[in-house]
Amino acid sequence: MLLDPFTSLVRVTAANFVCPCSKGGPFTRIHEPVRAALEMMTDRHKEIEEIVDRETRAWNTQDADLLLSVLHSDMVWPWPPRADAHDPMEWVIEWGRYDADRWRQGWQRLFDRHTLVHNRRVTRKIAVSEQGDGAFAVVDVDTLWRRPSGEEFHWLGRACKIYTLVPEGWKMIAQTGLLEYADWHHRSV
Repeated sequence: MLLDPFTSLVRVTAANFVCPCSKGGPFTRIHEPVRAALEMMTDRHKEIEEIVDRETRAWNTQDADLLLSVLHSDMVWPWPPRADAHDPMEWVIEWGRYDADRWRQGWQRLFDRHTLVHNRRVTRKIAVSEQGDGAFAVVDVDTLWRRPSGEEFHWLGRACKIYTLVPEGWKMIAQTGLLEYADWHHRSV
């Protein structure tokens, strides 16, 4: 399920950029440059939706190379040790700056040593910069892994995935680790 934040954006933008000389009144015709900007924002929104979905597909299929295709070469991924660790003073960083070989091996180790029980993700919000070159997605995650011993390893919380547009397309440049928020448990993943 994807909540569409553009309904209110389009309404507000249209109200601010109308052609007062149009026959139907001041709120019936948007100037062409504004229309083009809105179309570009809608395309960018769909592109972010695609990269979020591609990452989900990578986890679901346990495809380390597909997962790496989402990530920017300058990404650094700090992680909170618990879902209630909102203070970054508690966070850890295990893998350092993105390194395709090291990160591929790490993800492959996870896939080889765990069974994916379920991976439920819901995109709650997508925001794209006015310039169309930066964006973020808020995603609720409920991913459950099981070790051969039967012990469960649970990723549960809300992430903010941050993207930058580069010549090759959108890449995730940062992400907050999974955190729990007051309203989180009231929403189904």
